[in-house]
Amino acid sequence: MAFDGITTASLRAELSKALVGGRISKIAQPEADELLLTIKNNKNQYRLLISASASLPLLYLTESSKPSPMTAPGFCMLLRKHLNGGKITDIRQPSLERIIQFEIEHLNELGDLCRKLLIVELMGKHSNLIFCKEDGTILDSIKHISSAVSSVREVLPGRAYFIPATQEKLDPLTVPEELMLEAVCAKPLPLGKALYTTLTGFSPVMAEELCHRALLDSSSQPQTLTANQKEMLMHQLSRVLTDIREERFAPQIRFRGKEPVEFAALPLTVYEELEAQSFESISALLETYYASKNAITRIRQKSSDLRKIVQTALERSRKKYDLQSRQLKDTEKREKYKIYGELLHTYGYNLEEGASSLEALNYYTSETVTIPLDPQLSAQENAKKYFDKYGKLKRTYEAVTELLAETAKETAHLESVSQALDIALSEADLVQIREELMESGYIRKRRTQDKKPKITSKPFHYLSSDGFHIYVGKNNLQNDELTFKFASGNDWWFHAKGTAGSHVILKSEGQQVPDRAFEEAGRLAAYYSKNREGEKTEIDYVEKKHVKKPAGAKPGFVVYYTNYSLVIDSDISGLTLLT
Repeated sequence: MAFDGITTASLRAELSKALVGGRISKIAQPEADELLLTIKNNKNQYRLLISASASLPLLYLTESSKPSPMTAPGFCMLLRKHLNGGKITDIRQPSLERIIQFEIEHLNELGDLCRKLLIVELMGKHSNLIFCKEDGTILDSIKHISSAVSSVREVLPGRAYFIPATQEKLDPLTVPEELMLEAVCAKPLPLGKALYTTLTGFSPVMAEELCHRALLDSSSQPQTLTANQKEMLMHQLSRVLTDIREERFAPQIRFRGKEPVEFAALPLTVYEELEAQSFESISALLETYYASKNAITRIRQKSSDLRKIVQTALERSRKKYDLQSRQLKDTEKREKYKIYGELLHTYGYNLEEGASSLEALNYYTSETVTIPLDPQLSAQENAKKYFDKYGKLKRTYEAVTELLAETAKETAHLESVSQALDIALSEADLVQIREELMESGYIRKRRTQDKKPKITSKPFHYLSSDGFHIYVGKNNLQNDELTFKFASGNDWWFHAKGTAGSHVILKSEGQQVPDRAFEEAGRLAAYYSKNREGEKTEIDYVEKKHVKKPAGAKPGFVVYYTNYSLVIDSDISGLTLLT
């Protein structure tokens, strides 16, 4: 996540245009570490959400509201006392720090004009909201930081506010380029890390972006750069800094499918393989990004119990498979014992009494073998002993082979459930997965009086470039439904070969399907499989009428005996998701 000084600069520019000159009409504190300010300016009303959450600090303009507690916390009451009706006269960002300072003008109890500072620090676990006098004396903060918590800076009423210079970075907006280059090249670090540990406001993502624009490897050592490479790096840095100074921002999120991967206030060319979405404002970007991230995080939290069940069962199944594989390997010598028995029957008639071995010609391979013997047993008794060993190992081989096949199917089924959890987007998707785990015996079934939850989850529905409808199952129950109830005989069925993945149905509607539609359905099968991150995936595809489900098979398991294959990437950025 690139909530760095550059994103903060973009946000400051946007807030300045919208809020400077406006008056604060309402102050709420929906959460312990969160403020929601309502500001009226130029006949418009704005809501400003400020969060000092250690895990998700943020600041942006929003259209939505949030419910507040019945009794306002003390920090909120203090702000209301001083700032209600206050006028925002300036919004500043010191250097390129992740800090925004609101200067607010208001009248005190005596009617005198006063100025206060509301300082928002967006610094990860050190994030805070600090309310100060004009001279920097702290009146209060949403988080109190004592000397017992931080030896660098106390944030308590009565203390002086200052920005701790803990990292000794250079301000790229004021320091000459020659000094910046010298400082970067002096660090015994990879180029990307040297950039973001030297320059204020640059995150690892923006350092990587800068290297990419300068056609440099971010993992290379700065000391190895040639004069031309240094010049190119400084040229690209100068262009970025000019964009910041002149407020030429272009907010952008890069997506992998529906999941937001990264965002920035400037175009991210380093992620050119991912789908880009541009925004007119940094606030709209942040609201979209955090809403998407929160949705994914929330689903992963809600699915944690299911993941734990599946992971535990998977580990048990894999251990069982390894044990059974070793047992099967131990049965490989069964044929040798059978041959020993046969050779003793053939050549044992002239065996001397008390012999400990017998050399005989193996008539299967025309090689001489030495057969170990029990000296206390006769040739026939030794032969019986080897035949008994052979019989025991043969029975073990047959039983373990069957068990191994069952364990392999169980493992494949659990991997498919794990894949379904990875692509689940809503609680409705999790309901179906829980039902499947109940049916398979991994979760205790509900009591008879418990009401069965309503299934509302639907498969993904895509439209190909040529107008063909493509459906993707989100879990094994949907896979079975798609393949055996929804699809017609002449529709096309796709699946990633040899790995867990979704069933993909390409509806033919009795038409001739073009090659591009096959390729796009193949990409969907690759994307919704365990091999999503792979460069290429082999996809099996066949007309649905050739796909069969064995009796008693687990959900999602099918067989087919004739098919076509294609090898393709998992880039689905050109496809339209309908539902």
